Amino acid sequence: MTAHAPERTALVTRLGDVRLSDVDRVGGKGANLGELLHAGLPVPDGLVVTAAALRAAVAAAGLPEELDRRHREALAAARPGAPAAVRDRLAAACRDVQQLVRRAGPPPALVAELRTAYAALGQAPPVAVRSSAVGEDSGEASFAGMNASFTNVSGVDAVLAAVVDCWASVFAPRSVAYRAERGDPDVPDLAVVVQLMVTARRAGVAFTADPVTGRRDRVVVEAAWGQGEVVVSGEVEPDTYVLDADGPRLLTVHRGTQRVQVVRGPDGGDRTAPVVAGGPPVLSEAEAVAVAGLALRVQDLHGRPQDVEWAADDERFWLVQARPVTTLGQVAPAPAAAEPAGERLLHGLAASPGRASGRVRVLQSPADGSRLRDGEVLVAPLTNPDWMPAMRRAAAVVTDSGGVTCHAAIVARELGVPAVVGTRTGTTTLSDGMEVTVDGDTGDVLPGRRTPAAPAAPAPGTAAAPGATSATAAEITGTGLHVNLADPGQAQAAAALPVDGVGLLRAELLLTRALGGRHPSEMIARGESDQVVDALAGSLRTIARAFAPRPVVYRTADLRTNEFRGLTGGEIHEPVEDNPMIGLRGCIRYVHDPSLLRLELAALARVREEFPGVAVMVPFVRTRWELEACLQLIDDSPLGRQRGLRRWVMAEVPSVAHWLPEYIGLGVGGVSIGSNDLTQLVLGVDRDSADLADLFDEADPAVLAVIDSVVSTARRMGVPSSLCGQAPSRRPEYVEHLVRAGITSVSVEPAAVPATRRALATAERRVLLEAARRTAAVSP
Repeated sequence: MTAHAPERTALVTRLGDVRLSDVDRVGGKGANLGELLHAGLPVPDGLVVTAAALRAAVAAAGLPEELDRRHREALAAARPGAPAAVRDRLAAACRDVQQLVRRAGPPPALVAELRTAYAALGQAPPVAVRSSAVGEDSGEASFAGMNASFTNVSGVDAVLAAVVDCWASVFAPRSVAYRAERGDPDVPDLAVVVQLMVTARRAGVAFTADPVTGRRDRVVVEAAWGQGEVVVSGEVEPDTYVLDADGPRLLTVHRGTQRVQVVRGPDGGDRTAPVVAGGPPVLSEAEAVAVAGLALRVQDLHGRPQDVEWAADDERFWLVQARPVTTLGQVAPAPAAAEPAGERLLHGLAASPGRASGRVRVLQSPADGSRLRDGEVLVAPLTNPDWMPAMRRAAAVVTDSGGVTCHAAIVARELGVPAVVGTRTGTTTLSDGMEVTVDGDTGDVLPGRRTPAAPAAPAPGTAAAPGATSATAAEITGTGLHVNLADPGQAQAAAALPVDGVGLLRAELLLTRALGGRHPSEMIARGESDQVVDALAGSLRTIARAFAPRPVVYRTADLRTNEFRGLTGGEIHEPVEDNPMIGLRGCIRYVHDPSLLRLELAALARVREEFPGVAVMVPFVRTRWELEACLQLIDDSPLGRQRGLRRWVMAEVPSVAHWLPEYIGLGVGGVSIGSNDLTQLVLGVDRDSADLADLFDEADPAVLAVIDSVVSTARRMGVPSSLCGQAPSRRPEYVEHLVRAGITSVSVEPAAVPATRRALATAERRVLLEAARRTAAVSP
């Protein structure tokens, strides 16, 4: 039989051939659009330059290692808590990475494929060229406006240039800062959607749940004249329509202020044109109902609230983007009554809930962001995604223009920063140094510092409010649901979710934030061990207090050398390894050098005196002897002498399935399966390699066999088992397999909690129903 060489991975694919299951190849935007097109919804046709194209370009230029190194430098400058001197290097570090991408340029194979695919769309048709990152527009993160998009691009050469610009944009300061905020350490995968342009007379956004109050019985539509970028960028205050989802039925209309629109010019490119003041609303009542109806069809398709971008030409409404709403678990319940007009300085649109006070800092441009001090109130004409590095340091945000669905409002909600947009005169009414309180629930900006508003009772249809009632509002499941966490700043919001505790507290991310980007070993070498313990204990205490009395499982630092060389001092303490993913990391690292582990254990002991629900977990355990040595270090520490300490072990290496009975015999009281690393090592697939992405499958029977063995052993020996990874939040059938295996709990990212709880409840009901049917079948 003749052997055939494997088919080369396509660098371009038709949008109509894409499904949600292709998200790792075409990114969130491409996968969502392809699914809508397949479902028969009105989506303009197009193509996708796959994520493999950027990797191919970098590889062809011989730049992967240099790109990875420079990207780590940029991430280190963007990390939350990094010293000012390090933060100031962000722009330069990002420029270095972007220059590498531009130097690589499109490889010849991409040029050929794109030329053919673009010609199939028509005679040099105008298209929108839009970034589509893997992980973007998902249930976990929006990446709203972080990466570049271009409209009215014509000709294959111009499209290729726009593709390279999209590639470069993923390394811009705003995008790097967003990934650093989320703790994403890897070089991102980026696809690019090339989609036929709609000749937009009107455009906007629709949310199938109120993005501020969380009400799921409401649809919010924002609309403006011309193309939709003026809405999503916050450049104008759009018309806003609130509809009852039952119908849908129009409830209220808020007229915005729009002086300019973006349209296609005579030369084929974008141009601005004036909008006549005092004209009719952008949408009639029937048209607002039609847009809401389209958005609800998208929600019905995906089974969860959606953020939809739409455009209308002279004939019909089109859908040009859809993504899950990422912020409903963090929003407030019904807003309190607005302050009397005489007691407020400004009133605008409540865009991100919460109340915060601080000194005003008026800035006109993202380039001035370094002037913003931590905890000040950022006041700006508008806040597009370029403001991301500054926004996350702000106590609150106030803008002159923008609507509640603009990109910056979405990012503010993801960051948990209160925001009021569309005040129209914020930059002139407020001045530097004024002390104000920004109420993101009512849209008020008040003079002076005020105490936080008392929470109001939830309105019908709202998301669960932060507080004790949130857990009782969710479905009760026999399988525990925990949350993965790394940022103390998100502890309160995560603790308000219906979860049973923290199943994975990532020490390495906690450490880098607590230590301001400095390598812990460098601090130890400088005699600053006490500062490491103090900083780590402070962060731990914040999280433990938020979740008490629920358990918090702290995974000790799993330092991979390639990730941590980018920290200040890291090049001194981290060796260069050919394969750091299976190198000096996890348990064996503590055995070779226990200095950092001893400081972690000291911080844990200090916090656990106040919060005894804190447990310790050892990552990446390969053999019995190294675990025994590590457990001895724990037992010899102040933490090990405390009563009731539960010692967990991560199951990331397949050898755990063999050694687990002996691990439990050594005193291990819980096992948590790290599905990403376990899949990598069972299948022999580098999980960072896009060329092997079609082999990486957490549900491969070989991987499931190891998981089943671990869970079965844990059940037999009476210790809890858990799984932390991405699969439970993305694949309901995966959750059902874990339930059938008898796993004790799963642990997911905060944004995935509602979907995972529903999947757990559905799986448990199905298992119980099948058991009842079997019982009935054998009954006389």
